[in-house]
Amino acid sequence: MPPARKRTRSYDPVKIRAAVLAQFGNVREAVRGLTPEQLALPTRLGDWAVRELAAHVTMAVESVSRNLDREEPAKPELTLLDWPFATAARAGDIEDGTRLLAEAHPDLDALYAETAERLAGRLEGAPGTRVLATRTGAMTLADYLVTRTVELVVHTDDLNAAVPGLDIPHDRQALAACTRLLADALAAKAPGGSTEVRVPPYAVVQCVAGPRHTRGTPPNVVETDPLTWIRLATGRITWASALQDAKVSASGERADLSAHLPLMK
Repeated sequence: MPPARKRTRSYDPVKIRAAVLAQFGNVREAVRGLTPEQLALPTRLGDWAVRELAAHVTMAVESVSRNLDREEPAKPELTLLDWPFATAARAGDIEDGTRLLAEAHPDLDALYAETAERLAGRLEGAPGTRVLATRTGAMTLADYLVTRTVELVVHTDDLNAAVPGLDIPHDRQALAACTRLLADALAAKAPGGSTEVRVPPYAVVQCVAGPRHTRGTPPNVVETDPLTWIRLATGRITWASALQDAKVSASGERADLSAHLPLMK
């Protein structure tokens, strides 16, 4: 597991809670309007159709409520920057659980309503310091909610890509948190100061071993927009295709990030 940065970025817990609720609400509103034909469309996530993907979004959010219902562990085991690298081990369980959930809940609107009600109720009065026994490892509620912005933002983009004409908006705070966590994860995976990665307006990180930049224009610079960065970090697109399509600008001999991507698989 890549080492975490010594100084972990802080997130406003009130804004993160609001962002999770807002982005889930955005997806819920869009899913409510999907036709049976749209729900049957394929997605870029293997064999999942839109119906399975939509069900998975509720599963990602329901995990907050479910973990709050479980006995509290003695202490956290996982830091926020550990989380992106701990998710791959659960891929099989997620695949099976998502299919079962979609089959058991043909009425997606009812599933979303139940999930939203439980989440709002369980979050009320729950402190950010509450430790959750998540499947990837024990984490504080505050940190786990930041990871939910990644799940929601990434899968919002997956839904938009799958359904022609669908344009689910991204809550600004959710998009910012997702972008920053994945940028910081890159700095943890490829520690160093030779390359500056810019994802305006949300994140700038130094990474990659080599001569450290101290002043003036950095010799190695990578710049891209938030959604392109998120797609790169999660393997939705490749480094080569992003360069070819001019979605990323990269200058300098250490500006090739292909060896470090994706961060999450």
